[in-house]
Amino acid sequence: SGCGETPYIKLLSQLFGDRTVIANATGCSSIYGGNLHTTPYTFNNEGRGIAWANSLFEDNAEFGLGIRLAQEKQTDYARALLTRLGPGLGDELVRTLLDADQRSEAGIQAQRERVKLLKEKLELIKTASADARDLFSVADALVKQALWIVGGDGWAYDIGYGGLDHVLASGKKVNVLVLDSEVYSNTGGQASKSTPRAAVAKFASGGKPAAKKDLALMAMAYGNVYVARVAMGAGDMQTLKAFNEAEAYPGTSLIIAYAPCIAHGLDLSHSLDQQKLAVQSGHWPLFRFNPDLAREGKHPLQLDSKAPSIPLENYLYNETRYASLRQMHPDDAKRLLALAQQDVDERWKLYEAFSKMPVDAKG
Repeated sequence: SGCGETPYIKLLSQLFGDRTVIANATGCSSIYGGNLHTTPYTFNNEGRGIAWANSLFEDNAEFGLGIRLAQEKQTDYARALLTRLGPGLGDELVRTLLDADQRSEAGIQAQRERVKLLKEKLELIKTASADARDLFSVADALVKQALWIVGGDGWAYDIGYGGLDHVLASGKKVNVLVLDSEVYSNTGGQASKSTPRAAVAKFASGGKPAAKKDLALMAMAYGNVYVARVAMGAGDMQTLKAFNEAEAYPGTSLIIAYAPCIAHGLDLSHSLDQQKLAVQSGHWPLFRFNPDLAREGKHPLQLDSKAPSIPLENYLYNETRYASLRQMHPDDAKRLLALAQQDVDERWKLYEAFSKMPVDAKG
């Protein structure tokens, strides 16, 4: 109870669930997502819901990209068959199917109605036409689908990072959701590259000596990836905007979501307050990076949280993963806290400077 990951999954399913395919990395999200005879995913009154599949820890990004490539191939094949069968299906129906504007939910629903009509027409001729039979089998690919690659920080920052980087560099229409608990939660709380400096974890019992890997900054460096850092407890509307913008963005998107975990040594009934402190301290700055804004003459990086307003220790020492080091090794804790505060200050200055750089309207 109080897991920080599940609210983001629920939001995703509520926004896009009737047309969504999820490629889920092994981890906490695969355990509560579908390892038993029951699943939290369901369908609406039209029988539409999330299609969910789980892949290995190390290859989930490639697994998801493969699904995206298959979706594209089916769509291209459906469009080619539709053009070939056009005269027998009616030029108006074919034209509207091919030129459909599916940027909104209303547009997607209108396309579904057209596909329904298409299938009715194909039903009459498919026994006599191999092309009609093939089109009938792939007609649903004419409706826009939402592919989400989902996993934790152990997958995204560590074991599966090579594949994730390949996906981010691909430019394909793929959405990635990283549920960042800053530790290998499902396998007992080992340190990951997402674990912050000064945090105690397995294999970092003296406090992690190095700073947290900045996955968001690495992704932004590509220049054509939508990137957002969100924390639902600190900015629910900002989180909602990020999910909608990521899905609407025509290229690859990455959302990194702050996910408090029982492994943090925190009473999760206070999870929302702790998320606010994480943002106020600068540990978890909220922002959205949308490359499309540059083409409008706007800066692609929008900082959605203010400069750090409280000392980092006001956030850290509410959690056992930090407080335990202060009790066991106070001198080390003091030294690492100073370095962690420096991490926060320098990262904020970097983001702030980036957000004020001149914009090339050419994109």
